[in-house]
Amino acid sequence: MDIQAAIVDETCGDFRCTTVTMTEPRPDEVLVKIAGCGVCHTDLVCRDQYFPVPLPCVFGHEGSGVVEAVGTSVTKVAPGDHVVLTYKSCGRCTNCLKGKAPYCLELYNQNFAGARPDGSNALARNDAVVHGHFFQQSAFANYAIAHEQNTVKVNPEAPIELLGPLGCGIQTGAGAVINSLQPQAGESIAIFGAGSVGLSAVMAAHLVGCARIIAVDPQASRRDLAAALGATHVVDPTEGEPVERITELTGGGADYSLECTGKPEVLRQAVDSLILTGTCGVIGVSPLGTEVSLDMNGLMFGRTVRGIIEGDSDRDVFIPRLVDLYLQGRFPFDKLVKFYPLASIQQAVEDTERGDVLKAIVRP
Repeated sequence: MDIQAAIVDETCGDFRCTTVTMTEPRPDEVLVKIAGCGVCHTDLVCRDQYFPVPLPCVFGHEGSGVVEAVGTSVTKVAPGDHVVLTYKSCGRCTNCLKGKAPYCLELYNQNFAGARPDGSNALARNDAVVHGHFFQQSAFANYAIAHEQNTVKVNPEAPIELLGPLGCGIQTGAGAVINSLQPQAGESIAIFGAGSVGLSAVMAAHLVGCARIIAVDPQASRRDLAAALGATHVVDPTEGEPVERITELTGGGADYSLECTGKPEVLRQAVDSLILTGTCGVIGVSPLGTEVSLDMNGLMFGRTVRGIIEGDSDRDVFIPRLVDLYLQGRFPFDKLVKFYPLASIQQAVEDTERGDVLKAIVRP
C-alpha cells in the first residue's frame, strides 16, 4: 500500500513528507493507523547521526493509533484496538530473561538499525529502499508496521492522538522516578532539565510524595510550568551555583537527582548536588564517546551514578498505568503538548529545537 511518511534524506536534513510504498505486515507484525506521533530528542540526534542510523530514514518512535490489521500469529492485539507503540527488545538475551528489557543486549539492532533485526525493510520509494522500523515502528507516517511485542493496548477512553509520547519520552521521565530511583515519600529530588522528560519526572515525583522537588532549568517558562506541575522549588542555573542552592534547599544535598540534558557539565552538577549515599540517574542523550569528569572521592563516600533506559519500564504494565493516571487527572502530561499536522513536521522540529514547544505531536 502507498502511505504518507516524513523522510530525512541526509545528515541534519529536513523532514519531508512524501509517498512511500509499504509491504504487508509479517505474521508477527501489526499494521497501525497512526493517530499521533511525538517528536522526541532521540529522533533529532539520530537525524544528526549522534547514533549512526542509516539514511534515508523514516523516524518517529512515539506512535499511537488504532490497529488496522494483524499478522497471522499475532494474539496480543486485534483490529480496532487502541495502542501505543514503544521500544523493542529481543526477548531472549540474558537481560531480557531477567526482566530487564530496556537493557536488551540487542537493543541497538532492535531499535536503531533502520530495518528489521534480520536486515529487511517494509518501506520503499520509487523502488529504492527507505530505512524504516525505527524502534520497530517509524511512526512519522499515517500508517506504521510494528512488532507484536512493542505494541501496547491501552484504554480507548483516553484520546489516542495524545498517547504516543508515553511510548518513550514521558515513560522515560516518569519511569526514572517511579521504577528506577524509587524515592520514598518525604525524600528529595533535583531534576536537571525541565523539558518534556524532566517535567514528566517532576509529575512522577509529586505523585510518589517527594517533599522537595527541585527543577533546574535556565528557561523561565519551563520553571514556571515545573512549579505548576508539582516542583516545590525551581532554580535558574544562570543565576548562581545550582549545587549550592540545592544543598541549601535540602539541608545537605538531595537524596536523588536526574540528569536530563545530555551535557557533561550538568551531570557533574547533578552528582555534586547529592547527599552522601544519594543516587543520580542519567537519562540525557549525548553523542557517542562523550566523557564526563567526576570527583572519585565524591563517589567513594557512597554516591551512586546509574544510567536509565526507557524508565526501566515494563511496557505492557507501565504505559497503561500512566494512561489511567492521566484519566484520573493525576498525571496531566497533556499540559506539555502542542499538536501539528504531519505535513508541518519540519516546523514542529524547529519549534522543538528552539525550545518553543515542550512536546510536539504530529498528526496525519
